[in-house]
Amino acid sequence: MPSAVLSYVLPILLLVFSNVFMTFAWYGHLKFTTKPLIVVILASWGIAFIEYCFAVPANRIGHQVYSTAELKTMQEVITFAVFAVFSIYVLNEPITINHVVGFALIALGAFFVFKAPL
Repeated sequence: MPSAVLSYVLPILLLVFSNVFMTFAWYGHLKFTTKPLIVVILASWGIAFIEYCFAVPANRIGHQVYSTAELKTMQEVITFAVFAVFSIYVLNEPITINHVVGFALIALGAFFVFKAPL
């Protein structure tokens, strides 16, 4: 893959990996409700460290070709997509039509962030 393309793609891939770890750090403990809170807090911190190891380079590399607003927007859209999969397959919670509509509105907002100024 040419380096110019990699500059655009690598931050997105790193943000996906980052968000997988972030989602497990923030919500994975909900599968272990009998564990003491301090245990799940410490485990979440450990997972969050790995998340930062992907997020920081994603933003550092991505800022060469994307604005900060674009990076944040990508992160939020990726977060919702990862969370939807996590919610269904890990927490066994369905995604409702309200969730889909809300996500679509957020995606519409993302469109405007990336669109050339009006």
